[in-house]
Amino acid sequence: MAGVNKCIKYSMFFFNFLFWLCGSIILGISIWLRVSKSAGKTAGVNIEDFYPAINLLITVGSIIMVLGFLGCCGAIKESKCMLILFFIGLLLILVLQVTAGILGTVYSSKVETIINDTYKNYIPLGAQKPEVIKEIDELQEESKCCGFLNGYKDWGNSIPASCDCKADRNDHCVITAGKSVWAQSCVDVMNDVLKASCVIIIGIAFGLAVIEILGLAFSMTLYCQIKNK
Repeated sequence: MAGVNKCIKYSMFFFNFLFWLCGSIILGISIWLRVSKSAGKTAGVNIEDFYPAINLLITVGSIIMVLGFLGCCGAIKESKCMLILFFIGLLLILVLQVTAGILGTVYSSKVETIINDTYKNYIPLGAQKPEVIKEIDELQEESKCCGFLNGYKDWGNSIPASCDCKADRNDHCVITAGKSVWAQSCVDVMNDVLKASCVIIIGIAFGLAVIEILGLAFSMTLYCQIKNK
């Protein structure tokens, strides 16, 4: 009967060891951030604001550690039970990843609609409370935009200094009432950032999916070889 392919066996052990090591590092750092009182002071931020993200990292690190352990031990000990558990766990992650990608694509247009409907309630901007106007000014200066939906028109005749365009290129600015203001609205800037972020996330997810499919193929191949040995 055919034996176990040593190349597949040790390749799977090596990559799953790296997988386990990455999970250990993520888990260790995230737990330290969660329990350490000095972590936020060192970075100059309020660490409690990041607890949801840190909790997510703890979960991700734990899952990666468990899968890495199952893959390592399953390969080196030629354990069918561990390999099949590794295969099922990795398959579930891949299915969830694909589902999340599909839902994200379907609802991406609805997110833009929700953003537009939310900021529509603030127009005209000049009629808002002083504290709200101050926050809008900060957003416009930081994002280099003017107005929410219709650009400078959202301000009516009282366009604030935060709309002043300081760009080198004329296509970033528009002239109105004798002054140069940012041509792009803040909602358009937000949508551009969301789209750029989605492209990055899709790229990362695609790369992870390729690695996961290879992991599934290696684990099942090794499982079948051990079964037929």
